[in-house]
This record gives sequence, C-alpha cells and structure tokens, in this order.
Amino acid sequence: MMGCQAAPAQLFYDFCLADHVPADHLLRGIDRHLELDSVRAQLKPFYSTTGRPSIDPELMMRMLIIGYSMGIRSERRLCEEVHLNLAYRWFCRLGLDGKVPDHSSFSKNRHGRFRQSDILRHMFETVVERCLAQGLVGAEGFAVDASLIAADANKQRSVPGAEWEAKEGAG
Repeated sequence: MMGCQAAPAQLFYDFCLADHVPADHLLRGIDRHLELDSVRAQLKPFYSTTGRPSIDPELMMRMLIIGYSMGIRSERRLCEEVHLNLAYRWFCRLGLDGKVPDHSSFSKNRHGRFRQSDILRHMFETVVERCLAQGLVGAEGFAVDASLIAADANKQRSVPGAEWEAKEGAG
C-alpha cells in the first residue's frame, strides 16, 4: 500500500534552532569569537532619539558577516537567505519567527549611518588582527575587491611567495 505523508496539525512545536546547526558549521566558529557588545554604544550618536525603533545594528552586522563569509553579494539575496536558512537565523539570533529586515532598509543603513560611523572598517580590522594573532592568516598575499587590475600571469616574471617582501609603509 502506498503511504501518504500528512502534515500534522499541531498548535505548539518544541523546536530549537541550535540543535539544527551542525557543530562544525562555519558560523558556529565565527560566533565563538565574535564580540559585538559595543556596537550599540558606538552607533548611538548616529541614531535619532525620536521616531520608531530602527533595525538592530547587531543584526545588521551579523547579516553582513554572513554575506561576506558565504559569498552572498546581493543585499536582496542576503535577506532572502537569512529568512530561509536555519543556520543563518541562529547566527542572527532571529529564532523561527524573527523578522528579517527589508533589503532596502538594510541597504540604507549600511550605506548611511554605518559608513558615517566607520564601525564596519573597525570591526573587520579587528577580525584581521585576531586572525593574524592566532596564526590563521599571514602576509603572503592580498586580495582587492571591486577593482579592475590588468592580468599579468607571466610565469617567467613571477616571484615565489617566500621571496616576496612587502614594501615599507604598506598596510
């Protein structure tokens, strides 16, 4: 006899997001080392004292971290993914019924008060410093984001990583 799966009509569910995020998930590792306690205090001068409550800045920072670490380049797509993915919801502290910000509000905040405050630069510099201190990254190379660079893949002119030296004053 063929079975048929029927959705049970339950009023209450016992569901814990943390139980459904694997122990070795990248976001669990990031969450263990992430400290965003001072975000609200640093951003307070950039918010009005009147009007309706804004999107939580810590939520926005966590969403940006997901976007960067998971390679999600579109803010619209990032908001959709956070809405659908249980691990992303767990990392953002949203639970099952938490509201994900609209992509346009997310974008306005990121390009507005976050840029004015310089908090994103500070946060990512802190992350890089911690990675260097833990030996997770080194100064063997670098990446450039959103820049057009002429390709030069000539093997005869390349320099092995061990012989490469950073110029004085390079950041």
